Amino acid sequence: MPDTAADAAVETVQREMTAFARRARASAGRMHPELSLVSYTLLGHLEERDGCRATDLAAHYALDKSTVSRQVSALERAGLIERRPDPEDQRVQVLHLTRAGRRILAQVTESRRAAFRERLADWPDEDLIRFAAYLERYNAWRGGPRSEDPDRGTPAGTYR
Repeated sequence: MPDTAADAAVETVQREMTAFARRARASAGRMHPELSLVSYTLLGHLEERDGCRATDLAAHYALDKSTVSRQVSALERAGLIERRPDPEDQRVQVLHLTRAGRRILAQVTESRRAAFRERLADWPDEDLIRFAAYLERYNAWRGGPRSEDPDRGTPAGTYR
């Protein structure tokens, strides 16, 4: 049981973020049945970086290489990403979105934006601005061991 108001607030934050993560995972399937939240996150990272190596994805999300390898294989089979030789080192393969990957990512991104807009439609502007700033501040924290930071171990703040 929480001892202080701050302890109670931390408990509430943890509970609500877990609910948020569950809702995000559940809604991902409704946005696009073939694109999990993890896949969406990986595609978004590839788009943002204009491609990267699978090892870079594993390092960024603190995932096992085998986990990333399975995700990458599934995205390749679906025709959403492709491997290209790195121009600076032909031995290295860089993952890039295909046209289909870009199209599906854009569709899902727009669906997610629409869902957020709908859910936040009644919020005053100052609350939205404050909420956005708090989320940025929370997600910018880099202290402590990675294993103790649950939203750094899996893409997009999902919890295991």
